[in-house]
Amino acid sequence: MSSENLKAHQHKRDADRKDLAGEHPLGDIVQVIFIILFLAVWILDSFVLKYSTFLSESISWYVRGIAGAVILILSLLMARSGMKIVFSEVRDTPHVITKGVFSLVRHPIYLAAILSYMGLIFITLSIITTGLWLLIIIFYHFISSYEEKLLINMYGDDYREYRKKVPMLFPVKFRPS
Repeated sequence: MSSENLKAHQHKRDADRKDLAGEHPLGDIVQVIFIILFLAVWILDSFVLKYSTFLSESISWYVRGIAGAVILILSLLMARSGMKIVFSEVRDTPHVITKGVFSLVRHPIYLAAILSYMGLIFITLSIITTGLWLLIIIFYHFISSYEEKLLINMYGDDYREYRKKVPMLFPVKFRPS
């Protein structure tokens, strides 16, 4: 079986799992579009046109490069951990996942994607890509909200309790006391 067929088979197998609530139907394709758009804009602005990277002149390349690399590495580790927790085992009795990175935020895989973009922004300080990044954050909030409805339908009060304790995308609660 080719790697493409294996990936398609894996995706279909995951879609058929009874222990997963599902995801937004356009989530995957829009994420791919955003990745391509972001990388195109980031490369053009950061290395070709240099239209909005003037802030990078005030911070050393080493500082920006190290900060960006650290953020990228942490985001990859978070994504890997979240994917492993969700997809490595089929849970016979479906339950809300609250361990590991899921104890920090309810959607750590999406947070990891947001941080990946941020790591690239840190490297060149492109203002244009920062604007695009803010749109991407709004998109992730939108699909997270959609998926939360599926999770509530599947897990009911258990998920509602989890929502009260753990923030959606950022490990800081923005709710007033």
